Amino acid sequence: MARINSNLPSLIAQKNLAAANEDLQVRLQRLATGLKINRGADNPAGLIISERLRSEISGLTQAVENSDRASSVIATAEGGLAEVSNLLNSIKGLVVEAANTGAISAEERHANQLQIDSAIESITRISNSVSFGGLKLLNGSLDYVLSGLQSDSIAKATIFGANFARQPNIQVNVSVIASAQTANLFLSAPTGTFLSTTTLEVSGNEGVQTIDILSGQTISEVAAAINSFKAATGVSATLINPLDVTSGLRLSSVGYGSQDFVSLKRLGGPSNGGFFKTYELIGNASVPQNFSLSDPTITPLLTASNRDQGRDVSAVVNGVLGTGTGLKISLQNSTSLSMELLLDQTFATNNGSSSTFYITGGGALYQLGSSINTSQQTNIGIQSLAASRLGGTLINGTLAYLTSIRSGGANDLNSGNFTEASDVLDTAIDEVSVIRGRLGAFEHNTLQTTVRSLQATIENLTSSESRIRDADFAEETSQLTRSQILVGAGTSVLALANQQSQSVLQLLGR
Repeated sequence: MARINSNLPSLIAQKNLAAANEDLQVRLQRLATGLKINRGADNPAGLIISERLRSEISGLTQAVENSDRASSVIATAEGGLAEVSNLLNSIKGLVVEAANTGAISAEERHANQLQIDSAIESITRISNSVSFGGLKLLNGSLDYVLSGLQSDSIAKATIFGANFARQPNIQVNVSVIASAQTANLFLSAPTGTFLSTTTLEVSGNEGVQTIDILSGQTISEVAAAINSFKAATGVSATLINPLDVTSGLRLSSVGYGSQDFVSLKRLGGPSNGGFFKTYELIGNASVPQNFSLSDPTITPLLTASNRDQGRDVSAVVNGVLGTGTGLKISLQNSTSLSMELLLDQTFATNNGSSSTFYITGGGALYQLGSSINTSQQTNIGIQSLAASRLGGTLINGTLAYLTSIRSGGANDLNSGNFTEASDVLDTAIDEVSVIRGRLGAFEHNTLQTTVRSLQATIENLTSSESRIRDADFAEETSQLTRSQILVGAGTSVLALANQQSQSVLQLLGR
């Protein structure tokens, strides 16, 4: 049949040529952009998934940059901390030298004090000057802000890390469940005197001393003899009942905690027998302030012993049992709060004592993940290194800081309080070391591991996004060749289809 109004072969050829041209354009676009998905019509579901993957990759890439920047901040802080540590060590050497009073003149001691003053000024200057991009690192601006802290309960609070979880503040409740105790050893004295000449060996945390006691010496004289070596042994002695010389003698360690001990032995005789008997309390039992070893209500609480240890304070902080060391409580393993508290002596030695304070802000917040939520953030505190805040040590119930070693301070070289000055310096050195250690652990165990984990995640997500969105050039080149052939063939077929209608003219004799 020959019709001229409808050329179906031409229509079919046009349709297929248009499809081939459209496919050719798609192949050319993919090869030009390198993407398999250039618009939503190419693959709607694939576009949605790939855009989500791109968003995650962008967040993770920034998280890696955040971690690298945090490492740079820590490296800057570490430089300042190292210098402060060197200065503290040099001050310690000067104090030890000044304590050698038998071989150092007043002029030399004065020169040492001038060096100490200069070093302390340098420490405060470093504290105020170390910065990163305008952010002060060691002046306390990155420390936590506390409110309601009562000095008669908690002498010193150091917050290492706190997770606010979008709360305006963190309430900290501290409850003592087992009091701190000194080591206590009790010496019986039924007659109030020593019945024979005795050599005593007194041992404590500071050292060991032997004391010769003559027959007939009173228990009060024995206490005075032991106390004369208190600085050398770390052991003090008092009558159990000051009004009764027959009540016995109490030997106590100067410090609190399991690291402190008291030992009393008789040399050249029965170590614990006859008139010489020493006891400790069973299970650190509680006894009245003044009592007598002969009291029948006290006897069941005693057991024969030549040595006793102190007891660390035990306290619950926000429902978590803290680690006690002497008068200190540490909370290190909590995911929301990490701190160290130095408790007041009266507070720590009373069971049931409780106190509350608040952390109202502060700290250094680091965003280490692609999502902005508390699970992917870390908040750490960097304490001030100013001399007025460094080295806080309880001395006679009062906190002494590094400034107490400056000229005119309670523990300067002219005061002769070399032991107290050394204790403050030891605390300051420990504090700086702890900050350096915590920052180093944060960099090594948190930042570096996070970066490695994020980089692995970025690699896998990029691979997944590439499979969905990137063009396969080998496949697209092959399809391009096919499309070009189809376009050429379709053009030729369309020309033939259009020529077919002209055959009708032959029927008209033309």
